[in-house]
Amino acid sequence: MNLTERAYEDIRTAILRGEFPPGSVLAEASLAASFGVSKTPVRQALQLLRQEGLLTPGPRRQLIVSGVTPERREEILAVRAALERIAVRKACEVMTLDDVDYLRLLLIRQTRASAALAEDEFIDLDEAFHLGIAASARLPIVTRMLGNLRGFVRVMRLGTERNRGHLDLVVAEHDAIVDALERRNADAAVAALDAHLERSDYSTRTPSPNR
Repeated sequence: MNLTERAYEDIRTAILRGEFPPGSVLAEASLAASFGVSKTPVRQALQLLRQEGLLTPGPRRQLIVSGVTPERREEILAVRAALERIAVRKACEVMTLDDVDYLRLLLIRQTRASAALAEDEFIDLDEAFHLGIAASARLPIVTRMLGNLRGFVRVMRLGTERNRGHLDLVVAEHDAIVDALERRNADAAVAALDAHLERSDYSTRTPSPNR
């Protein structure tokens, strides 16, 4: 990983974990100093994040962490759902047993993260699970687009509270998706995915564990 890639990953992670909340101005000089690198890789990393949509141009050529309007939120969730349905249907056709085992391993790790209330780790694993389905479908463009969209979804989730019951519910919903994938039942897998996305749309609220 070169300096630009490292800076990109570090800044992106900080945005997604709320260390740079929406509205924050990201300055090349201070970021470069904190990473111990020159401004060039930081500048390139910021431009990548701007292309991804996580940063927005501001006055005096500033780059500002993007917020998400209600209209943009609805668009993001609709596009994400459409892409994930495509991935799930294709995965039922082409995924291997190793792919299924990988998803099962993620569920084990998510269960442990839920028990420990390790929320950042849990959300990292949540992203890995959904992107893992797209990767198992051998759809690199869909995987890349979902990776970008899930960055926005994570920003939308900042500030919400998720209790143990809700985290356990997410794991159970993921397990239902994997069960259907393993059976190669595309209709059941899509139905499980749709139910999960509907119940787990906790970007602006905290669902009840019994919802």
